[in-house]
Amino acid sequence: MSEPSSTELYEVKRTLKELSDKKGRGTELVSVYIPPDKQISDVVKHMREELSQSANIKSKQTKKNVQSAIEVIMQRMKLFPKPPERGLVLFVGMIPRGGPGTEKMETYVFEPPEPVQTYIYHCNSQFFLEPLEEILEDKEIYGLAVIDRKEATIAVMKGKRIDIVKNLTSGVPGKHKAGGQSQRRFDRLIELAAHEFLKRIGEHMNEAFLNLEGIKGVIIGGPGHTKEDFVNGDYLHHEIKQMIITTVDTSYTGEFGIREVIDKSMDILTEIDIMREKKLVQRFLTELVDENGLASYGEAEVRQNLINGAVEVLLLSEDIKAKRYTYQCTSCGNQEEKTIKNEKDAKDEPCKNCGDTMKPTSSEDVIGDFVKMAEEVGSEVEIISTETEEGMQLFRAFGGIAAILRYRI
Repeated sequence: MSEPSSTELYEVKRTLKELSDKKGRGTELVSVYIPPDKQISDVVKHMREELSQSANIKSKQTKKNVQSAIEVIMQRMKLFPKPPERGLVLFVGMIPRGGPGTEKMETYVFEPPEPVQTYIYHCNSQFFLEPLEEILEDKEIYGLAVIDRKEATIAVMKGKRIDIVKNLTSGVPGKHKAGGQSQRRFDRLIELAAHEFLKRIGEHMNEAFLNLEGIKGVIIGGPGHTKEDFVNGDYLHHEIKQMIITTVDTSYTGEFGIREVIDKSMDILTEIDIMREKKLVQRFLTELVDENGLASYGEAEVRQNLINGAVEVLLLSEDIKAKRYTYQCTSCGNQEEKTIKNEKDAKDEPCKNCGDTMKPTSSEDVIGDFVKMAEEVGSEVEIISTETEEGMQLFRAFGGIAAILRYRI
C-alpha cells in the first residue's frame, strides 16, 4: 500500500479544517466512510434505502436537501468500480452562504491517508469528522516494556493504538526460609534465574524493536528496582539501549502496567516533540549568525533555494495564513504567481507584457505550495508551532519561512 505524501496529508488536514466550520440549516449534511474492501454495489444499495427513508423527514427543505446529497453520492459512486486502496470518504450537503435561499451544494470526495476501518453513513447538521481526525492524529511509534521479577510485557504504541507484542513469565522462585548455606545457595539460584529472565526479556525486545521502522524511542516501567537492573545491565542491543527515553515507576505489570507507563510518560513525550522543534530553530539561528552558515529565510529567497535543490530542512510556521495566487492575462495569456496575505487584496492587475488585465485564476495555501516544492526536491519539511519562544521568533522575525541548507548557493 502506497504511503500518503506530505502534500496529501497537508491537503487532507486543510480540508478537515474547512469542513469543521461548515454547518447545515437542518440535519442534512451527509458523511460516508467506505472501507477498501466494501462493495460499491452495497453502498449504492444502502444509499437507495436511505433515499427511501428520507421521504419520512417532516421538513420539506431538509428532506429535499438530504435527498439531493444522497443523489450526488450515488452519482459519484458510478466513477468508482471499487474503492481505492485506502477506501473513500465523502462529505456532501447544502451549505448556507448567508440568508435564506443562499445554500449551495458542496461535495468533498477523497482517499484518506490511512485505510478506513468501518463503513459509516451519518446525517446531521455538521459533517461527521471524528474518524478522519483519528486517522490524521500523529502516529509516532514508541517501544514499551513493563518489567518485574515475575513477569514482563512488551508492547508497541502507534499513535493511540497499543499492540501487545509479548507477555513473559519468569518462573523465578519466591523467598526461601531455609538458613545457612542452603539459603545462600538458594539465593544464588534465584539471582541466576532472574538474570536469565532479564536476558530473555532483552532478546524479545531486540527482536520487537530493532527493525521497527520509524520507532522514536523506548520507555521502560515496572514496580520495584528490576527495571533499573535491566536498563543498567547488558541485556539490550546497544541501538535499543540508546533509544531509552526514561524509566517510570508503575503499580502494575501486564497490560495495566503498559497503560500506566503511557499515562506517566505523556508529558515527557510532548516535551520531546517541543524540544525537537526548538533544536531545529536554534540550529537555523546558529547557521544564521555564522558568516559561512547554511541558513536562508524569507519567502523569495527560500523559494529560490528550493528550486535550486539546496534546502536540507524547510521550516514553516503553522501560523502562516497567506495564499499563493496564480494570475493570468486575459489577452496574451501571460501567467504570474503572487503571495497575498489577505484574500480581499487579490484584485485584478495590469499585465507587464501587454498592459491588459491579469485576473487571479487559482490559489493555494502558502504552506501547501512550499510543502509540494520541498517534496519535489527531497527536502525535509518541519511545521513549527508558535507555542515556544523559538517558534514565535521564527514566525515574527522571519515571516515563518526559513531553511537550513545543504550547501550555499
